[in-house]
Amino acid sequence: MTDLMFLVSRPDAGATLAALMRACRRRGTSWACFFTNEGVRTLTDREVLELLACASKSVACEHSWTRYMGNERCPVDLGSQTGNSALAAEAVKIISL
Repeated sequence: MTDLMFLVSRPDAGATLAALMRACRRRGTSWACFFTNEGVRTLTDREVLELLACASKSVACEHSWTRYMGNERCPVDLGSQTGNSALAAEAVKIISL
């Protein structure tokens, strides 16, 4: 089980996500992230990417990545909404940003 799952769907969620991930890291809380819709744009934030190294799993919706980021290389695993469901099933709590 993962303590928290962050479901990131907004492009302006980077600062909030980074703050929450820093807090999780300090407390020893496990977390995973799923990026969808324009939330995939937060994967261009350097601090977010650095903090994702501490996540148990980080996945971006492949369809959303292609739609909003084109042919750029995705810095996390690409997956589908099925992956989103799998992460949610393993999480104790979900925070949607």
